[in-house]
Amino acid sequence: MNNKVSFIDKCPLLAGLPDEAREFLAQKAYCQHFSQGDTIYPSGSHLERLSIIAKGQVRICSSNFAGREATLAILDNGAWFGDTVFCPGTPRVFGARAHSDCVIVDISGELLREKMKQHPEAYPIALEQISRRLWTVMSIIQDDVLRGTEARIARRLFFMAQMHNGGHESSHSSFRLTKELLANTMGMTRQGVHRVLKNIESQGLIECSYGRISVPDLSRLGAYIEKLD
Repeated sequence: MNNKVSFIDKCPLLAGLPDEAREFLAQKAYCQHFSQGDTIYPSGSHLERLSIIAKGQVRICSSNFAGREATLAILDNGAWFGDTVFCPGTPRVFGARAHSDCVIVDISGELLREKMKQHPEAYPIALEQISRRLWTVMSIIQDDVLRGTEARIARRLFFMAQMHNGGHESSHSSFRLTKELLANTMGMTRQGVHRVLKNIESQGLIECSYGRISVPDLSRLGAYIEKLD
């Protein structure tokens, strides 16, 4: 892939690095191609690399001893994953699977840590990005404990829409998501999810088509969620 530099330049986790450092990492980065459903890495893997989605979607997932898989998040084109790159030797709690055919740009953890050490001014931006992701995870946990079903689903759609449009809350967002997969993510039945989605859709806040959900106006969905809270 000839445009590895452009994907690394757009990665918010690396925004604090100077141009020459990002160009160096791009030169050393390598690409992997995965077909839909392929395992990118299983949970418990000891990997020291930062991964950026150059094309397609990746789902972060976990499974139990019986082999039942739960989807925790779906990351879109341009997103990054592999937070343990800053904790060498730490196993990855969750696995990653290709949600669609995808191309992943991987950066060596050793090289990344070396460049961050040379440019410590990049750490505040990287820490902010990691903190934002931690905030999202903690918010989801709070939803599961404190909020009703409709608020939980609406907020999960809101988070997914934000990830797909760069965080612009007033923007239209459309992303690939089946009701089965959303039910899996929420720990609910497909029928239960379907009823809630129909109610939210009837108010013009989302549009559901086969395998895809669109949010016409994120700010309206956000205001709706605040009323539910």
